Amino acid sequence: MAGVVKVTTAQEKNLAPVMANTNAIAQVAPSPAPPNNSLPALVPLPQSLKSLPGEALTKLETLVFPANLWAEAQYLAAEIAQQTGKNLSLVKADQTAGAPAGALVLSWSTTPLAAEGYRLQVQSSAMTLVAQDKAGFIHGMQTILQLLPLQKGKAWKIPALEIEDHPRFAYRGMHLDVVRHLFSVDYIKQFIDYLCHHKMNTFHWHLTDDQGWRIEMKAYPKLNTIGSYRAETLVGHFKDQPAVYDGQRYGGYYTQKEIKEIVAYAALRQINIIPEIDIPGHSRAAIAAYPELSTQPDTVWNVATTWGMYNRQNNVLAPKPATFQFLETVFTELMALFPSPYIHLGGDECSKLWWKQDPKTQDFIAQNKLGNETGLQTYFIEYVGRFLQTKGRKAIGWHEIAEGKLDTATLIMNWGNEKTAAQCLQKGFSIIQTPGKPLYFDHYQSLDPKDSLAIHGYNPLEAVYRFDPVPPGMNRSNKILGAQANVWTEYMGHAQKVNYMVFPRMTALSEVLWSGPGKDYGAFLQRLESQSIPRYGYWNASWFKDYRKWDLSKKPAN
Repeated sequence: MAGVVKVTTAQEKNLAPVMANTNAIAQVAPSPAPPNNSLPALVPLPQSLKSLPGEALTKLETLVFPANLWAEAQYLAAEIAQQTGKNLSLVKADQTAGAPAGALVLSWSTTPLAAEGYRLQVQSSAMTLVAQDKAGFIHGMQTILQLLPLQKGKAWKIPALEIEDHPRFAYRGMHLDVVRHLFSVDYIKQFIDYLCHHKMNTFHWHLTDDQGWRIEMKAYPKLNTIGSYRAETLVGHFKDQPAVYDGQRYGGYYTQKEIKEIVAYAALRQINIIPEIDIPGHSRAAIAAYPELSTQPDTVWNVATTWGMYNRQNNVLAPKPATFQFLETVFTELMALFPSPYIHLGGDECSKLWWKQDPKTQDFIAQNKLGNETGLQTYFIEYVGRFLQTKGRKAIGWHEIAEGKLDTATLIMNWGNEKTAAQCLQKGFSIIQTPGKPLYFDHYQSLDPKDSLAIHGYNPLEAVYRFDPVPPGMNRSNKILGAQANVWTEYMGHAQKVNYMVFPRMTALSEVLWSGPGKDYGAFLQRLESQSIPRYGYWNASWFKDYRKWDLSKKPAN
């Protein structure tokens, strides 16, 4: 990344409890295995898992695969070698009948399977993974990695079994904000690996906001020389008075070369990256670089140094020809980097106050018969949405964009409650559920006053596990495509703090989205402790360890 600034001392101090938790990983002993010891503990829980007669598989020597799965086979072999120390021999073979003993066989399915589904069979002599799409193979590979030892040199003993598996939802994602705090290319790849292991398929990458512009733009270089850096960063909570700042310049951005590298890395793992350029509000970094795009073009703006900008500081784009040309150019560059069919436009928390105060904006609203500032918000979103459509792409935005008369072809991310979801569905939108309760992973996991700083609220692990993206009584479930958790990083100045905030909640969400609701929370905790927590240690990732103590019984009355 270009010009990355080191985390400040004050931010590191705030991470002390998190890093102490990281150091404790190795000392955590897994809980006893689930009662049926003949079957492995898997997360997310497969749709069907049954024992087969016969002896356990105790060795693998060869990975047999069709030529058109070469990259995927290499990926699996590398993961197995890293995890177990065993280097499998790779054999290309389009006809896999008569595979040798000790073979792990990848084979295209000759019978229909659900999208992203797979069938895995383990017998004493071999293991066979069958799928009808590459996503199915990648998901099946994650199951295989869970069946294998999580340490080098340990003896293998995989019981004879058969798994038939597929996801409940087509959209299963995680969001990461890299604006408030910036993370290395290596960590972004690691985060993608986390998603892949949890059988998720979407990474929503929040790249621009008031506090910085994190993507290289060739046509507008000041977005990077000016817009990618802020003068200092808030220390402590943004509601604290008086506000305290660290006095250290902070920023950086991902080069287009780095973005292409990350996109390719994700594609092999069947993770689609949805980039977000947040408009027409949350644009302070953009107008700091190019004041002519603002409602006060003669003002010298700074990149925001605090959080919570709504109606506090001017951060909106002005409706003028230069702005619409800017948007077309920026999104053209963006689409050249990201093949995703969906592009996220943000659209949340648009501070209409500044439009109300600007005579030229009011003239634009009147001339275009938009009615009011909500109409102007819709105009911005539909302008870019139509432009994306000409390039074969579709727009996504946060639920506020549906406040006006918006084209229902736009996909809505609902970060509100069930009422907001119902309103969007009634208008005819398809939605992705991202409600603040319980899917904002920047919220506290405990009510311990000594816990590491978070934004507010209480979203414990149990709340995530018991969440259903299709609320009771909703009869438009075909319009609910899935869900994701959001990770806003105002108080996450380091990668290990992100890990602390997402684990084990990401693991719970993965089961909700893959396996479906109504599972046994107690059984999930047993599988979490025997399967997932040791893997956090394998990843050298921090995690919140008091999830059993802080459950829904501790939820405040209000």
